[in-house]
Amino acid sequence: MAVRTGRSGARGFGLFEREAELAAAEEALNQLTGQEAPPPPRSPRTPQPHPPTAAQPAPPAPPAHPRRGGVLAYAAPAGLGKTTLLAEIRRSAAAKGCTVLSARGGDQEQRVAFHVARQLLQPQLAAASRTELTERLGGWYDIVGPALGLCTSPEGSPPDPQGLRDGLDWVLTHLAVRRAPLVVVLDDAHWADPESLGWLSAFAPRAEDLPMLLVVAYRPDELPESGAEFTGRRSGQRPLGLEPLTSEAIASLVRDRVGAHADDAFCQECWAVTSGNPFEAVELAARVRDRGLEPTADRAHALRDLAAAVKGSGLIAQIEGFGTSTVRLAWACAVLGTEISPQLAGAVAGLGAEEVARCAERLRQARVLAPASRALQDAEPGADTLEFVHPLIATAVYDAIPAATRVALHGQAAWCVVDAGLGSTTAARHLVETHPEGDPWVVQHLRAAAQETLRAGAPDTARRYLARALREPPDQDERAAVLFELGCASLLTEPATTVNHLRAALEEPVADAALRHGIVYRLSQVLAHSDRLVEASELLARESRLTTDARSRLRMQSEKFMWDAFRADEPDSPARSRRLAKLADRLPGRDLTERYIIGLRAWDATLRAEPSDVGVGHAERALEGGLSWADESRGFEVPVLVALTFLYADRPGRAEELFAAGTAEFERQGWRGAHLSFAYTLLGYIRYRRGRLVEAEDFVRAGLRLAERVGPRTPAEWYAVGVMIEVLLARGRTEEAERVARAHDFGEPFPAAVTFPDSQTVHGELLLATGRTEEAAAELAAVGRRLDPRGMRNPAWCPWQLHLALAEACETPERARDTALAGVARARQYGAPSAIGQALRVTAEVSGEAERVKLLEESVDWLERSPAAYELARSLVALGAALRRTGRTAEAAEHLYRGLETAQSCGADGLVDDARSELAAAGLRPRTLHPTGTDTLTVRERGVAELTARGEDPAVVLGLDQAAVTRLLSAVYRKLGTDPAGLAQALTSGRP
Repeated sequence: MAVRTGRSGARGFGLFEREAELAAAEEALNQLTGQEAPPPPRSPRTPQPHPPTAAQPAPPAPPAHPRRGGVLAYAAPAGLGKTTLLAEIRRSAAAKGCTVLSARGGDQEQRVAFHVARQLLQPQLAAASRTELTERLGGWYDIVGPALGLCTSPEGSPPDPQGLRDGLDWVLTHLAVRRAPLVVVLDDAHWADPESLGWLSAFAPRAEDLPMLLVVAYRPDELPESGAEFTGRRSGQRPLGLEPLTSEAIASLVRDRVGAHADDAFCQECWAVTSGNPFEAVELAARVRDRGLEPTADRAHALRDLAAAVKGSGLIAQIEGFGTSTVRLAWACAVLGTEISPQLAGAVAGLGAEEVARCAERLRQARVLAPASRALQDAEPGADTLEFVHPLIATAVYDAIPAATRVALHGQAAWCVVDAGLGSTTAARHLVETHPEGDPWVVQHLRAAAQETLRAGAPDTARRYLARALREPPDQDERAAVLFELGCASLLTEPATTVNHLRAALEEPVADAALRHGIVYRLSQVLAHSDRLVEASELLARESRLTTDARSRLRMQSEKFMWDAFRADEPDSPARSRRLAKLADRLPGRDLTERYIIGLRAWDATLRAEPSDVGVGHAERALEGGLSWADESRGFEVPVLVALTFLYADRPGRAEELFAAGTAEFERQGWRGAHLSFAYTLLGYIRYRRGRLVEAEDFVRAGLRLAERVGPRTPAEWYAVGVMIEVLLARGRTEEAERVARAHDFGEPFPAAVTFPDSQTVHGELLLATGRTEEAAAELAAVGRRLDPRGMRNPAWCPWQLHLALAEACETPERARDTALAGVARARQYGAPSAIGQALRVTAEVSGEAERVKLLEESVDWLERSPAAYELARSLVALGAALRRTGRTAEAAEHLYRGLETAQSCGADGLVDDARSELAAAGLRPRTLHPTGTDTLTVRERGVAELTARGEDPAVVLGLDQAAVTRLLSAVYRKLGTDPAGLAQALTSGRP
């Protein structure tokens, strides 16, 4: 048996029979600080923990042993000493030179967003000036500042929950590095607010890689699912449990407090009536001492009555014995929670300052409230706060308040909180506990609290406040606004609920036209993102007929044009295109609505394979005046479509510039969920189209990781998986592509929306790559039946015909050739060199030997005028192989060597192997490959590019042969990410 007395014993429980738990903490602290420690003793009753094992890089002055961080969790029912154990760990950590952050969940505060996060981080940051904070937090200041109570929410859209978590991760990581070694202690984690608990639970695995120890304690039966990381269910590291004390330990505890003369029978009865619960034993011993009860066997019969006063009805009866004023103060404290201001408690209880002081002293003497010295230890100097001795007492007092009185006290607390200047958000947790009475004041403060909480990044809490405001209920003319705000708060987490709220808002008599239009825009947006495009389109059509405002009608038309463009089942797509073209051509682009329509016109021209310069021209018009990617009321679809217009027109460099700017806008705004996933995925797609497959894979993996946090089979995940499959197939990793598809259930049913890249086409490409040609042919033919009637015939965007031709080649070669030639015709109509070159290569693959070389030579010629390095490598290797088979080995070698080098620079490992095989078949040895360098143009490349852009012939001016000029220009197009038509703009845009 281990007995600890002294400093910790003087504070309360003492640490009896907790040697193993303390040893585990000491071992973890020694690992964190790099100090050598003797092997910890083992307790026969408590299993040893499994300390974290991840190594932390050595600091500038390395300790004797490497530092290791991790997580240490204690799980035990109430009263078994978790709080005292954590207090001892904090003391030990501070003695070892650690920075200690401490927080405690509260029964009454668990519905206050970021309550725990603020306790942990605010003391480390609050003393800094705004200038110091902005320097220290950088771009995270406006994202995490409101959540931590460091600043008010800035204008603009709020961060999404994942963005805020990323910001909090950054702050805690930064502190762990700057203030290492860091110990973070969370007591009563089961009562932590969901936002903080979810954040810390997700962050916990990272503690192993930081000079940081995360220590948590909780009641296992009350821990929410969001704290599952601390149960060891995922990590396999079981939390340490605390057992009730043995009779020997209870005897030591009693003698420590009432005197060594306490006899064995008396101590045994103390153990029996408390069941070994340390909290109850300490409180019982204190009452024995206060009553002057002799600790002998003859007086042991009195212990049961004394024990009853420690908790439950006995405790409540004792408080009631102090009089009405004391009861009211105890109730007020129970309603207010922790860190209770005497002034605020007095206001809630209806007591003056002197009466509060007298009642508080009675409650301290009765060991209901903690002694003043304890309450002040963690407060600011000069502060005077009230605190219950133990959460069990606080819960017992709160539960003893009559239901009607409890509701009234929460209402009184809300009024007092607002009068004290603590704000609507502080009052809101009390207002949600009151009964609806149709009070406009309640609705006003709940709406204000919801707005502040939403902008701080806690939409779930905001939704609870607004749902309660709706039940009040609000005045008839305010109800639609509350429903609209409720729908906005649910947008990211519960789209189906959002639809219901917004539909209900539209059914209300909305006098404010701007509010009604806002409801319509948001409802159409969430319907479209829920794959309910028909409903979104019909809603906008109906509302546009009802509105009398011309600008609002124009915006509704633009939104309808956008969602119709994504519909796979649009009844009359050509007619919509004609209307869109007629409207866009007469709009000058004066405001965002007009620029959105012009941008949609650019995308429509791309889908329909109008000459690429038509789409590019409209895209440039749309960008004049700016297109924001992070305008929440608009969505980011049109800016994305404008950027993709440049991509498919062989201007990927321009597209990448726009995506980089949009991604930066998302990150500044704190949008790090679906929005940032789309941005990373499509940046990867752009790199894929440029032939930078290694970089593409990195971007898409980042996008997929973000999408997986958003949720399965969401649009973000769907796009990321589709692009990942394309990249892996291009890299020659077909089996891995299959695994990715299976892991994410990528297949039927496909989304109703027409996507980029088209999901069904990607799936058909995967089937083709894995030898399932009949299935691939059926799938790709279905794509054609879906897209052709809508006039969507651009193979640069969706090359379904080219893949179909390859699938048909074995069984119906003539049909395959006709299919491929139809793709060539469409590609020539669009005019993008990469599309023409790809279509010609596929046509060569399904044509006879007599035509193959000629088609491949033309394919290479077109692709050398494009930025599509991977497609160029494929055509070069195919041409080399075709020439080898016709006996033209010398010509074959030239193309195979170029194809091999280009494929390697792309990261197309499968194509590299194919090129090597062809070289070996030709009796040639592959040359040593050299890195292609950076995107910076060489002197010769820049000279040739500038002459070409001015309309001069580099061959004549520089005295080069035409083949050399072609090679140099091909490198220029790939490096700048442009075709010949965009060369002049690319050279002047500041790109390398």
